[in-house]
Amino acid sequence: MTADIIETESSRSQPVGRAVAGVDRIGSTVLTRARASIETIGRSARLFVELIVFSIVDTFGWRLSVGEILDQTLKLFKVTALPALLMAVPIGAEVSVQVGGVMDQVGANSLAGAASGLGVVGQGAPMAAGLLMSGAAASAIASDIGARSIREEIDAMRVMGVNPIQRLIVPRFIAMLLIAPALCIIIICAGVGAGLAISANVNGVVPASFWQSFGAFATPTDLVFSTLKAVLFAVIVVVVASLRGLEAKGGPKGVANAVNASVVLSVFLIFMTNLIVSQLQTMFFPARLA
Repeated sequence: MTADIIETESSRSQPVGRAVAGVDRIGSTVLTRARASIETIGRSARLFVELIVFSIVDTFGWRLSVGEILDQTLKLFKVTALPALLMAVPIGAEVSVQVGGVMDQVGANSLAGAASGLGVVGQGAPMAAGLLMSGAAASAIASDIGARSIREEIDAMRVMGVNPIQRLIVPRFIAMLLIAPALCIIIICAGVGAGLAISANVNGVVPASFWQSFGAFATPTDLVFSTLKAVLFAVIVVVVASLRGLEAKGGPKGVANAVNASVVLSVFLIFMTNLIVSQLQTMFFPARLA
């Protein structure tokens, strides 16, 4: 009788013990992931500070590698300029088609330019530029730095007393800061031009009316914030892609994982940054007629 009772109690305690062990494993996993995430954020912040410091010191010390900066600017611009132009045309056309149909029904065709001003300038252009930089530029930076890491070039540079951040990443950082506003302006011009063409030829909007409503709703503040977003997105792309590349391990598979992680993280951070900056713009610079 006593043995039966002990066996029954033991069988009851086994599921409880397994449940407690499962909870402990889940808690340990969550703590490990949270600690790893905090460490990654810390390394990213440190890399960003080093980029800013090296950029300022090298600029005023006349130690910037101008040839490397121009070379990286040309390379990054070549992989992003044409896709930016091709992406801008559908964005502007889509805004004009969707909004133009509604405005035509309510008899407000004269406000077609306002849609392009608010949609393309305010949100479409910086987001398109950010996604292009996170897709094309981040892949190029992460693959280049990652390949150097797995070939132990980064370690060799440190042994020789050369800072890889100062030598490799700063030129790419400055190059991205140079091309980000250019991409944003290209997308704005192409998107608004496509919107004007659709509005004038399809919806019957007078071009003068289009530009009048565009100028009334799209203020210089919108253009400034659009360019600011593009610059912030460029900083995010360089920091994320460079960090992933520097920490790449495991041969070609590690480089591929670094490229994939840099693209995914950049896109996520770009959307979050766009949301925050847009909210700040709405709070401190509410939309109004110019």
